[in-house]
Amino acid sequence: MGIRVGNRGMFVNENWVQGLEMVALGYVLGSIPFGLILTRLSGGGDIRAIGSGNIGATNVLRSGNKVMAALTLILDMLKGTAAVLIALRFFPNFAVLAGMGAFLGHLYPVWLKFQGGKGVATMMGILLGLLPWAALVYAIVWLGSLAITRISSLSGMLAGLSVPVSFLLLDKLQWVPLFVGLTLLMLWKHRSNIERLLAGEEPKVGRT
Repeated sequence: MGIRVGNRGMFVNENWVQGLEMVALGYVLGSIPFGLILTRLSGGGDIRAIGSGNIGATNVLRSGNKVMAALTLILDMLKGTAAVLIALRFFPNFAVLAGMGAFLGHLYPVWLKFQGGKGVATMMGILLGLLPWAALVYAIVWLGSLAITRISSLSGMLAGLSVPVSFLLLDKLQWVPLFVGLTLLMLWKHRSNIERLLAGEEPKVGRT
């Protein structure tokens, strides 16, 4: 009996270690500030001193460099996808945790004193790795609302709100609580945008 309990305890401990490793892996990947790196490499200076000060693609676009903005968007997506796919290759049971780590890393990168992006593109990348159908819904809501409103922040938040709903509809109930939490974090990071939206002062894409 003692041996069985010991083996079971070792299994549980190994699972905890593997789970934490996947969270850490996701965090490191997610915390790479591509917007800041690309803007500096292109001679645009510190993106945090431009526009809203955010390191995401929308603010990079405000610098006037559309190529760097597009690259930032793609790379911010792919770092979420990479975290999930690596986890699926080695520890598939913890792929969701790797995605969570990537999201938290993007929002709160230790290298930038925990002042990161808002997670819209990274969430898309996580969904691409985890559940492509949910990613498709996310993209439709995100791009569709952007085409209609031309307001990047509103489009991103609406896309974020679609995630828990998609998981409910796709019968992934075990993921709903976690992604409700991540969506709430996304909304929290958009709190200044929400204030401007309510005041009718939120700028549209293409305007400062």
